[in-house]
Order: sequence, then structure tokens, then C-alpha cells
Amino acid sequence: MGAKKKAKSLDHEMSDEMEEERTSMPVSKSQKVAKEHKEQLQRLQEKDPEFYQFLQEHDNELLEFDDDDIDDDVDTDVEDAEMQVDDEMVEQDAEDEEEKPSKSVITTAMVDSWCNAIKENGQLSAVRSLMRGFRIACHYGDDTGDDSSAKFSTMSSGVFNKIMLFVLSEMDGILRKLLKLPSSGGKKETITDIMHTKQWKKYNHLVKSYLGNSLHVLNQMTDTEMVSFTLRRLKYSSIFLAAFPSLLRKYVKVALHFWGTGGGALPVVSFLFLRDLCIRLGTDCLDDCFRGIYKAYILNCHFVNAVKLQHIQFLSNCVVELLGVDLPTAYQHAFVFIRQLAMILRDAFNVKTKEAFRKVYEWKFINCLELWTGAICAYGSEPDFKPLAYPLTQIISGVARLVPTARYFPLRLRCVRMLNRIAASTGTFIPVSMLLLDMLEMKELNRPPTGGVGKAVDLRTILKVSKPTLKTRAFQEACVYSVVEELAEHLAQWSYSVAFFELSFIPSVQLRNFCKSTKVERFRKEMRQLIRQIEANSEFMNERRASITFQPNDPAASFFLEDEKKAGSSPLSRYVLTLRQKAQQRYDSLMESSVLVGEKASVFGNKKLPASDDEDDTGDEQGAAVFSSSWLPGSASKDKPPKEEKKKKKKQQQEDVALEEDVVEDLVLSSDEDGSMSDAPSSDEDEDVKPVTPRKQNEKRKPKSLPKKNAKLQAKKPKKRKRTN
Repeated sequence: MGAKKKAKSLDHEMSDEMEEERTSMPVSKSQKVAKEHKEQLQRLQEKDPEFYQFLQEHDNELLEFDDDDIDDDVDTDVEDAEMQVDDEMVEQDAEDEEEKPSKSVITTAMVDSWCNAIKENGQLSAVRSLMRGFRIACHYGDDTGDDSSAKFSTMSSGVFNKIMLFVLSEMDGILRKLLKLPSSGGKKETITDIMHTKQWKKYNHLVKSYLGNSLHVLNQMTDTEMVSFTLRRLKYSSIFLAAFPSLLRKYVKVALHFWGTGGGALPVVSFLFLRDLCIRLGTDCLDDCFRGIYKAYILNCHFVNAVKLQHIQFLSNCVVELLGVDLPTAYQHAFVFIRQLAMILRDAFNVKTKEAFRKVYEWKFINCLELWTGAICAYGSEPDFKPLAYPLTQIISGVARLVPTARYFPLRLRCVRMLNRIAASTGTFIPVSMLLLDMLEMKELNRPPTGGVGKAVDLRTILKVSKPTLKTRAFQEACVYSVVEELAEHLAQWSYSVAFFELSFIPSVQLRNFCKSTKVERFRKEMRQLIRQIEANSEFMNERRASITFQPNDPAASFFLEDEKKAGSSPLSRYVLTLRQKAQQRYDSLMESSVLVGEKASVFGNKKLPASDDEDDTGDEQGAAVFSSSWLPGSASKDKPPKEEKKKKKKQQQEDVALEEDVVEDLVLSSDEDGSMSDAPSSDEDEDVKPVTPRKQNEKRKPKSLPKKNAKLQAKKPKKRKRTN
């Protein structure tokens, strides 16, 4: 017990001496303190060897003292001493806070001095001061109250811009120099190897401060160009997130949010940030990224129109690209998600209720099928992903046959396109011809149209048509032309097969029957042209297979006419090319004739991104242009528009609504909108309900106060006179 008391008293004496000398002595005498400490331990060993042996057994850390540690940490000790003195001064002045403020304002000269000291000498004290300023800049405007322990307080917008631009541009290189890492690149193992080194223990708080404060300001920013520049610079430091799992999860959530909802170049930048995370960190973030990006995709594909179709296609391409980073992990997630779709379809077949059908016949479900179709087409040849092709094909075929009515022809054609894509990418035969030939046998395509010409129908942007649209000439033409295109695509895939004659026999018979039954000459012309191309292709194949010697089960059959297939010389292949050109012309004319609302929202490639990490010469210029406004974090959410601006906006909205109502009243409406709003099949009771005429719909949609234009038109109409007996 006496030895323990001696150890405690000696420890206290040494610590007191060190504290007094450390606070009172200048920076240049820190090594002298270490030598005196070591001499004290030597004298103790000579005077009391038993007590020294006791310390070796119970408190060996006190004896293991090295001069190098003091030499390496001279700057940090001095910095800590200065911070400690500052803290003591703050505590002393806390009582007189009202009379003497303890904070100083960050000026442009201070920031310039820090930046110059870092560039010229790499001073660690300047780095720490700059990081304090960066933290204040990122938290500027937060409702957290006044922090009495902060050394600096307020700043101007110019100082904010200068700090943000310098830190985001230079901090990655500074941290890599301090941690003795390569100037760029690296993977998760690079960080795990240095996490136990002396440099990491000294500077990891700077890394965490940089990443944490950057994440905070990302959540506060509202300008898409600022967010894009910040994410683009943070991508170079994404490797450091391997040491901070909680920050990594938050960064993934923020990037996914910007990817799904951002405008301009922000979705592209966010996706590149996520992809870089998956490549560099591997298993640490793959699961979170795969699950998160699939959920974000589902949230953004509930509704589809001609413009948003481009945005959804972009999101789908991003998901497919991200899955290719690690196919074995992607297969596990894809299997779970495709199984969920299969369970929803199974419930619809078993329950057969309107709600169960609606879960299948909605854009969210169909766009998920489109996504996994794209994934199979991209990675179907890979052994890790190919087993998913068969279950996905079964699900798509089941969706096409769930409700076999003419109102769901657009959905069935969409399913057929997906099946043709899977068959072409995997090289497997999928019997899609019967799905198309069944459509030709329905009465809606065989009888003459009774609903007039009707407006053009874009089958890509709808899943279901209304009852009046079924009777229009435009809908019949769109369906018949689409059937011809998809059937020709299907047969062209096997136009070089030895069994093409047998494969095309039944479709040829069905097409001839349709030519006899239909009374529309345009449809007969299209079908006869397709039949002639099928017959020409059969002759093309029969001439070449007359000279073969191998059996049908011989592997040589798969390489039959390989050169002709690469050249695309079969009659059906050439015919399909002309059909694609005609279809593109029809879709272009539809886009030109329709009014595109929010057209610029789907354009992501206006600004060119750097081709690689090395070719980023324009980064500083773009950053200077971005961080040159008077925006500060927190100010956008706090500043409320004055009442006059609100009134002007409200008045402008009312005028816009009035203009829209004028246009609606002048146009002849059909009930397509009503039918396409809900993509679920109607019950038997709905079949007996008579469709509402366009005139009645207009009366229902008229506002209480009519615009002036419509009021004048109505005033000119003569009133009906009552007959008198």
C-alpha cells in the first residue's frame, strides 16, 4: 500500500510540474521538459530500485517515455497550450460577456493569411484555424444559440465563399499529405492500414471535421450548382468515409436524394459519387447503395408521360450501371426484388380483386419490370446474372395475360417489347408470337371504327385506354402497326435459324386469316407486306439448309449462317430496319404535335463533366463562379418573401389558370384522360356505365367564374324559345 501511495504522489507531482512548466515555458523549451522528466526517472531508479520495479510491473506506461514523441508533437502541444489559454480566457471573460465580447469576426485578410501559410509552408496551425472557419461557415445560420467557446463568430458572404472554395478545392490534398497517402485514388484497404498509425491518431479529427461539416452544408444548400460542385470535390475524399460508417450512411442517403430529385447536372454528379463509393469501399456500402437506389427509383416512377419517360430511362440506366460494380452482390438483391414482383402477380391471379389487379397494372410495377429487363439485357451473358432471365420472363408473360382485354393493349405491347429484348440479349427463344396474334383476333381491331378519327395515341406513355378511344381509327392503327413491328422483330431474331420455316408457319396462317376478316384496306396492306417478307425469308433459309449435313441436335446448328447474321442480310432483317424508321417518324410527329411541359427538367447533359479525375482544370473556375453569390447557409429557409410578392405570385397563378381554362374550353376533349388516370381494370359493374360525352365533361370542368373569353362566347349563343301550343 505504501508503494501505491508513493506512485500516486509521484505521479501527481510529475503532472503538476509538467503542467506548470508547459504553461509557463516557451515553445522552444519543450524538449528540455522531456529530458528533465527522463532524468527524474533515472534518479528514482538509483534511489529506490524496489519502487522502480513496482512501477515497471503496474504502471509501465509512465516509464516508457520517448523524446521522439515530444519532437513530433511540438506543434500540437503548442497548439493545445494556446487553445487551453484561449479557453481559460473565455471562462474568465464569461462573467463580463455583456461588456467585452469574446469572439472576433473572420475577415478576408485572416482567410488570406491562412491560405498563404498553408500553400507556402503547410503550417498545421493555419490548417486548424481554417477548419474552425470552415465549421462556422457550414453552420452559419443554424438556430443553435451562441457558442461561447468558439474563437470566431460571424462572417460576410465574401468570406464564406472564399473559405468554401479553398477548403473544397485543397483540403483533400492537404489531408493526404498529412496522412502520407497517395495524391489521388486508393481503396478501403488504404484507410484500414493507416488507422493504427501515429499520423491517423493525430489528424483523424481534421478528416472527420471536413467530412461532417461538408455533409451539414450539403443538407442546407438549395442551389443545384453549389451542390454539384461540392459533391464533385467530395468525391476525391470519399475514401476517408471507410473510417466513419455513420457518416458513410448519411452521405449515401444525401446522394440518393439528389440523384432522384435534383435538376441539371446534379443527378449525374450524385450518381458518379455513389458509384465511386461502391468501387472504393466495396462491401461497406454496396448493400446500402443497391437497396437505396432501387427504392429511390421506385419513388420516381409512379407516373409517366412523354417528357418524364426520358427521366425514368435515365434513372433505370443509372441503376443498371451501379449493379455492374459487383454482380454477385447485385444478384442477391435482384433475386429478392424480382421475387417480390412475382408474389404480387401471384396474389393478383389468386385473389382476382380490383385492388390486386391495380398493384400489377400500375406504372410502378411495370417500370420495375423494365428496370430488371435492362439489367438482364446488360448482364445476361454473365454467369452471375443469367439465372434471373427465366423467372423474369415468366413474370412478364403472366402480366401480359392477366387481363386479356383490348383496353390493356398498350400494356401487352410493352410486355412484348421487354420479352423481345430479353430474347435478343440472351439468345433464347421466347414464344411471344401468340401474345400478338391473340390481339388481332379481338373484335375491336376487326370491326370498322365508330368513334371517328380520334387523336393520335402514344402507346409508350399509357397502360390502359378508355372505352371511347377503343372505337377510334387512331387507336386501331397504332395497335395494328405495333403488332406488325413487334412480330417482325421477333421473327427477325430467328430469321437465321434452321427451323425458321416451322417457326413462322403458324404466324403466317394467322396473318392470312386476319387479312380475310378485316375490312380495312390499310391493315390488309401492312399484313400482306409482312407475309411476303416471311415467305421470302423462308425461301432464303430453305435454299441454304438444303445443303446441310448435321442433325438438329448438333452444336454446329447454333453457328449456322453466322456470317450472314452479322451482316444482317436476311429479308426480315432488312424489313425490320425500315419498320424502325417508320416507327421513329411516328413518335417524332407525336412529340412535335404535343405540348411539352417541363421540357428542361429531363435534360441532364447540358454541362460537360470532367472526363477523368486528372482532367479537372476547369474546377477552380467553376467553383469561383458558383461560390460568388451572396448565399449563406440557413438564409434561404429563413428569408420569407414579403406579402406583396406573395400577392403577385398568387395573381399570376390565377391568370395562368384562366389561360389554361380558355384552352380547355376551346378544345374538344375525349375521355382518354379519365380512362388513363387509373390503370386498374374496371369491374363488371363499370362495363354497363355509359361513357360521358365530351360536352358533358366540359360542363363538369367549368369553373364557377368563367373567363371573359368564354363569357363572350356564351353571350352570343341564342336562347332556345319554348314552343307554345
